Amino acid sequence: MTVCAIATTTAPFTIAADGSYAARLAGDGEARYPERWTLAGPEPYAVPLPLAQPEEADSEVLPLADGRVLIHRRVAERHAFALLYPTGGGSAATGPRTGELPLGAVDPEGADGTEVRVRLLPPSPDGRGAFALAVGARVSTVWRITGGGFGPERVALIPGRCSGGVWLDRTGRLLALDRELDGRTKAVAVDLGRGGEVSALLQIAEASDDRLLLADPDSGLLLIGSDAPGEPRIGWGVLGSSLPVRFPECLRGAVATPFAVQPGQALMPETCAVALRLEDGGLGLWRPADRLVFRLPAPVGWLGGTGLWTREGRLHLPYATADVPCGLMTLGMPSAPTPPVRLDPPPPPPAAPAAPRPIPLQQAPLR
Repeated sequence: MTVCAIATTTAPFTIAADGSYAARLAGDGEARYPERWTLAGPEPYAVPLPLAQPEEADSEVLPLADGRVLIHRRVAERHAFALLYPTGGGSAATGPRTGELPLGAVDPEGADGTEVRVRLLPPSPDGRGAFALAVGARVSTVWRITGGGFGPERVALIPGRCSGGVWLDRTGRLLALDRELDGRTKAVAVDLGRGGEVSALLQIAEASDDRLLLADPDSGLLLIGSDAPGEPRIGWGVLGSSLPVRFPECLRGAVATPFAVQPGQALMPETCAVALRLEDGGLGLWRPADRLVFRLPAPVGWLGGTGLWTREGRLHLPYATADVPCGLMTLGMPSAPTPPVRLDPPPPPPAAPAAPRPIPLQQAPLR
């Protein structure tokens, strides 16, 4: 059953929370290697981080704010982690050599005795911590890989099968996960500073599946995927607000993934610009206050449908082509549509009674 109107393309390109670095697996076929991008300077540039053996296509990389890159590999039956960084030496032809600091591994068996699937969570907002989510048949575990003691450290044990992963604060303490339990999926908040304490975050309707897609800690803006209106929809709300979740008509029927939201708009969630990756690979820009979606062409070679908004309202989109192996396209939110477009035709009048009004977020508070 489809539970929310979002695209399912994975993003092989990951940007650090502060926008200073990014990382991806570069190369083709069996000749893959980690690559770090520096984004904080006047021009972006890439540094390859190859080792003696090529990486598997399912390896994951995540940049830290200090320039090191965390890599997650499946080694035999274990999930191993290491930090990669450029060192001195090398040559003009090969570039700098790559240093590697092994951090340990996570066993493939979870706390409930079943095999687990392990993946990296989005970069921590503090730039130092890195976390992984291990999902078993009945229990999910959050592991701190860096930012604590040496090696993987279990910081939360959550009943149910979890997915997603959205940070709710700037310190890397509050993590939102979409938990499947008793046949329903609801977003919950996990307090990593209180032993992994779990509290309800989204409870729009009793029988709905409610996922958190994106959040901005500055304004409290939440982007939500839910079938509470009677069909999968993208909606928005404000953390701690007494108002219900709103489902804009301009996003009705849209198969899209919100991937970046403008920070720094304290107390003004309606003015936050949101970037959407559309199903056909295009780019959509939207603000709750506008009630319109601006559709723009994405750059050729756009990497993974990712990007980063600045506080000044500039959207940076990474791309790589044969002529420009490390590029960054910058654009702003249009001031007027040319012309404004909907992502779908207007829906017909409903033949059945409307779905129950979603309950306010504050009825399922984040403690």
